Amino acid sequence: MKKLILLLIAVIITGCNEKNLMNTPTKKVEMFFENYQTLSDNVIDDLNKVTAEEELFNTENREKYIELMKKHYQDLTYEIKDEKIDGDTALVTVEIEVTDYSKALEEANTYLEENRSEFEENGEYNEFLFMDYKIKKLSEVKDTVKYTLDLTLSKINDVWTLDNISDIDEQKINGVYDYS
Repeated sequence: MKKLILLLIAVIITGCNEKNLMNTPTKKVEMFFENYQTLSDNVIDDLNKVTAEEELFNTENREKYIELMKKHYQDLTYEIKDEKIDGDTALVTVEIEVTDYSKALEEANTYLEENRSEFEENGEYNEFLFMDYKIKKLSEVKDTVKYTLDLTLSKINDVWTLDNISDIDEQKINGVYDYS
């Protein structure tokens, strides 16, 4: 009987420790990036929502872009560098490595300026043709870039929650941040 009680206590303590281990700022940031890598439902829902709102996509471009970003998210790597906790706030420093789309986007825009007639149909500029070109150029990118992000978290009702990600950090995660 004593062994059973000790085993039960050990299970309860272990369960509590596992729960506490899952509720750390570092673990929350890891889970955030793992959601990208595993293409969680939330990530796919957000990607679908963003692309659905983009008027420059036709159906074919939208599908190509979604597949491009899925691969981008799966290839994303991260390394937690530091965690600082101050009461109910925390700062987690993480280094990410992502596909560097910024150069391809800049080059595509320059190409458009210099060769606008290539994206005309019946004498008028066709945004869908340019978007198709841009997605093709993005799909050819092999270079990666590393960024260091300082992500903030808040402890609400004893649960660590990632604060809103800045637009710049979001651009970095998506590989489109223009750092030039």
